[in-house]
Amino acid sequence: AFRPDGKQIVTSSMDATAKIWDAEKGHVLITLEGHPGAFVYRVVFSPDGQRIVTISNDRTAKVWDAEKGHVLISLKGHTNAVTSVAYSPDGQRIVTGSRDQTIKVWDSQTGEEVLTLKGHAGQVCGVAFSPDGRRIVTCSDDKTAKVWDAEKGQEIPTLKGDADGMTSMAFSADSQRVVIGSRDNTARVWNTVTGQE
Repeated sequence: AFRPDGKQIVTSSMDATAKIWDAEKGHVLITLEGHPGAFVYRVVFSPDGQRIVTISNDRTAKVWDAEKGHVLISLKGHTNAVTSVAYSPDGQRIVTGSRDQTIKVWDSQTGEEVLTLKGHAGQVCGVAFSPDGRRIVTCSDDKTAKVWDAEKGQEIPTLKGDADGMTSMAFSADSQRVVIGSRDNTARVWNTVTGQE
């Protein structure tokens, strides 16, 4: 993932580390070591570029100081590997998805668990906040994607596909549509308000 200003890149690895790189010169600036013996699946910068979140099969997400490279907060609460992560556009919340079939929303400053979203019947493969911060979309191996109210945690529509499992998604700039990629080599565009394809 690129830092928002484009000057650094953070990468995850199966060697239990994440690395922050100088994007122009291509050398490692900091190695983040906080998931011993585990895979670091994904990494994301906060919108202001000051923090990084790593997620792992050790069932945790960790929030790091992007300048100093030390752990600020450990997010603990999932009962299986954490597989997906995203920041809210304002940087105040972090959403994580897990193989335990749940989605958790965390306060990014305190690490407090704010919401637990339940409704998928398979592992959660992807999570994203809408650009306006009002919705969260999640996708799962259960062949569905779900749209949630980001404040109340209520499910809005379920987006059902014929796919072999939905794996990734991205919102339109106006937060009204989401494109979802699937293992069957298709992508579909859905209305996030009505749930119509």
